Amino acid sequence: MRVAFLGLGIMGSRMAANLAAAGHQLSVWTRTDGKAAAWAAEHGATAQPTPAAAATGAEVVISMVVDGPQVLALAGELANSGHGEGRLLVDMSTIGPEAARTASAVLAAAGWGFMDAPVTGSSPKAADGTLTIMAGGRTEDFERVRPLLDAMGALVLHVGDTGQGQMVKLINNATAAANTAAAAQALLVGSATGVDLDALVQVMNAGSGGSAALALKAGPMREHDYTTLFKLEHMLKDVRLCLEEAQRAGVPFSAASAARDVLSAAMGRGLGDADFVALLEPLEGLAGRRL
Repeated sequence: MRVAFLGLGIMGSRMAANLAAAGHQLSVWTRTDGKAAAWAAEHGATAQPTPAAAATGAEVVISMVVDGPQVLALAGELANSGHGEGRLLVDMSTIGPEAARTASAVLAAAGWGFMDAPVTGSSPKAADGTLTIMAGGRTEDFERVRPLLDAMGALVLHVGDTGQGQMVKLINNATAAANTAAAAQALLVGSATGVDLDALVQVMNAGSGGSAALALKAGPMREHDYTTLFKLEHMLKDVRLCLEEAQRAGVPFSAASAARDVLSAAMGRGLGDADFVALLEPLEGLAGRRL
């Protein structure tokens, strides 16, 4: 397919690379000057100076940017560019269901289709094309873009109407943040009580205390390795969006609320660009000890 890819950050650059490797013709744009040209030269794509220019001639436009305001700005630019009939924007950012539905309405008025298809899995999964992708929107649009999604993900699901992909993603990420905070506290309790942490992690991973967060993040926490796979500030954004939706639905999510507070404290320590495992730092501060 002829695809425009908008956004070449930590995740987007790797996802777009898998599309290029699968043989799709890409035109690309990103906000950082010179970055799109360098990426395009490496991957046999075409760099464009604006989102509308990148979208010209594309059958499908994919966006992978930071937040709702950026997606809505892209949607407005595409809607105003003309020639929208039959074209489709697939937004793979995490922006929340309300922003997704607003973007869909803006584009629909100009003849564009829209799907929200956020992803879960950090940069290594983006690199090897094994992301989990949850898509919201029309079934026929999902089937149309399925070959593109399959090039980027190992588990690709159509989860419902517009906005439902966002909601599934937010619940997942809020749970991941809560589980990571719980794993950090478990390691701190073990450390403070003299437990062999190797044994603790093995037992928890084999038992009911295990989680993907523990399996993936116990090592980096013990080494204080905050190499960025998923930025802490982005995780905080996702947790906040989830809590807004939970509040709107009248349902408590206290574990996510606690994770939000820890992530906020880490932001206050200047750790927004670090991997979200850096939420360990304020928890160590509360405990008065380091792992």
